[in-house]
Amino acid sequence: MIFLNPAVLFGLIAASIPVLIHLLNLRKLKKVDFSTLAFIKELQKNKIRKIKIKQLLLLALRVMIILFLVMAFARPTLKGISIGGASSAAKTTAVFILDNTFSMSVVDNNGSYLNQAKETVNELLNQLQEGDEAALILLSNPSNEQSIGNEIKPTSNLSDFKKQVDAVDISNNSGNLNDAMVKAAKVLSQSQNFNKEIYLLTDFQKGRIYEQSSLSDLSEILNDKVKLYAFNYSGKEVFNIGIDKLKVNTQIFEKDKPINFSITVTNYSSSPAENTVVSLFVNNERVAQQSVNLEPEETKILTMESSAKSTGYNDAFAEVEDDDILQDNKRFTSFYIPNEIPVGVFTEEDKDAQFVSLALTAGEDKALKVTAKNINQISSFDLNQFDVLILIGTDNLNDYTKIKSYIENGGGLFLMPGAKSTLENFKKITSELNLPQPEETIGKINVAGNSVTFENVDFNHPVFQNIFSKEKKKIESPDIYFHYKITTKGKGKNIISLIDGSSFLSEYKIGKGKVFILNTAPVLSWSNFPLKSIFVPLINKSAFYLASKDRTENEHLVGNSINIDVSNQSLPQIKINRPDKFEEYINLKDQNNPNFITYYNTNLPGNYHVYSGDKMIDDFCVNTDPLESTTKYITGNEFKVYLNKINFRGHYIKVNKKEDPAKIILQSRFGSELWKYFLFIALILALAEMMVARNSKKEMVNLS
Repeated sequence: MIFLNPAVLFGLIAASIPVLIHLLNLRKLKKVDFSTLAFIKELQKNKIRKIKIKQLLLLALRVMIILFLVMAFARPTLKGISIGGASSAAKTTAVFILDNTFSMSVVDNNGSYLNQAKETVNELLNQLQEGDEAALILLSNPSNEQSIGNEIKPTSNLSDFKKQVDAVDISNNSGNLNDAMVKAAKVLSQSQNFNKEIYLLTDFQKGRIYEQSSLSDLSEILNDKVKLYAFNYSGKEVFNIGIDKLKVNTQIFEKDKPINFSITVTNYSSSPAENTVVSLFVNNERVAQQSVNLEPEETKILTMESSAKSTGYNDAFAEVEDDDILQDNKRFTSFYIPNEIPVGVFTEEDKDAQFVSLALTAGEDKALKVTAKNINQISSFDLNQFDVLILIGTDNLNDYTKIKSYIENGGGLFLMPGAKSTLENFKKITSELNLPQPEETIGKINVAGNSVTFENVDFNHPVFQNIFSKEKKKIESPDIYFHYKITTKGKGKNIISLIDGSSFLSEYKIGKGKVFILNTAPVLSWSNFPLKSIFVPLINKSAFYLASKDRTENEHLVGNSINIDVSNQSLPQIKINRPDKFEEYINLKDQNNPNFITYYNTNLPGNYHVYSGDKMIDDFCVNTDPLESTTKYITGNEFKVYLNKINFRGHYIKVNKKEDPAKIILQSRFGSELWKYFLFIALILALAEMMVARNSKKEMVNLS
């Protein structure tokens, strides 16, 4: 048996007090004359003997009362049974899994959940002894903390470990508990210490425990020698409104033209949210605002519009008012408005491009910069200098691989036959690009008698953006005398279809790029399309659309690594401006891949800008994980289900927020405390002392 509070044992000295009092208060019997009868004298001797015995019994009872009271406060505990020669005094490896994800930023009457957890860690460290080891795993990033590569190293320097714990702050990253448990198991598997303990300090947020695909059998490592202590800090009724998504719906970007945004807002609370203000900012200027009412756990999508005043990269973010969790109150995105769009027009005959060139240069802002060349010169051009490539006629085209590579890397292609194109050559290029081939020719050149017209138009396609008024959407169909019959065959989508069911204008995706196919030549011998009012805006908008890039790949979650394309950079380094205004420089010559660098330092949400010299060459957005916004928490039984899934074979001890963690840990290490029993014995002895004292007093009176 050991004592968890041995300093109290000095109180055992108090057990001498009853002895001293007994010695000082010994009474001399008053001398009384009695009869000389012998039996009277003998009776007197017997009574005196009984009184002395009871006084000694009282002394013993009083001493034992003090002894048991003092030992009760010293917390006697049964020491654990030695296993294989090792006892509870063996060295310990303690792995602390500390949840520092932003759901732990919630503040209750005792402070933030994270600060409460850090205080608990420091209390637990006081229970470790010299030679014990401690390792820290942060739930926000279990693979990197306190590690070289992915290997976490425990330390026996507990003073430095405390400083490391004190330095932990709320992270914008998310994480799940199972990943941290796997890391903890790896640390314990490499430990030679007999005592192996895991301390889990979290709010047990629902949805952040595990992903089904990541579960594994940990029974071999987390066996019956392992103790898992779980500390749950949740309990407050949390009010949280989060922005889950900010999407730019516009696909054709022009200066001073409307840009449409959709904002997904969720009430993660169990109480309704009324008149919650959602604001939209573009380049740090508030441009739109709406208020919304949300029932508990309700999600709504708000639509807002704005216009950008400058070309180039534009930042945007949506924001809601402050609540109990601040990190999910903003969401970031960006869009790019080109100052100019280089367009390469390659034709078999110059006159084939006459109407197309006029349409491309008809815009007021003159953003389209057209370069017109003969198609047989295409092999001598660096196609990457063009955002859009327009091919009119394909009979003299031979370098299909170059065109395919251009599209796959993000280029836009507008493919249409020329005045003298043949069906066979048009089939060849569509085959090389893995696009649907034209089936046959329909009609006759310069013969209007059997012309066909439009049947269906997809007015929701971005190429029709800002062309029509909201009330009137109608296109005057041209008369098409001669065309190739093309059907998408499930590989693309119709933008405009003809009455014979074929595609007049269709769209396809190849790698990162887009392809438009027009089924008729832009000349008057094939149709009167170039003379119709829709021709100029359709060709113009098509160039803008084909030049636009899919920027969804530029949006990432906090903690994700990001590949940055540096293949076209001539300077030896790039600069990254982070959301906190810090400038980070990266030397390209130090990178393994000359075309891409992998950037890992994405710990802050916001917009990151990439520069080569003074020129901004790219940007990307980093946002928090919406899964971290939930304010629902699992029960102890649900956590036990998880432990069963990983075949946990150790001892699971649940610790409540109001319990003394040190007491729980010591009791678990050394066995059950006996102070209650000692206190009970002291009370029984006190009752016995009262009864004996009362009886002894009566006898003393009678004897007198």
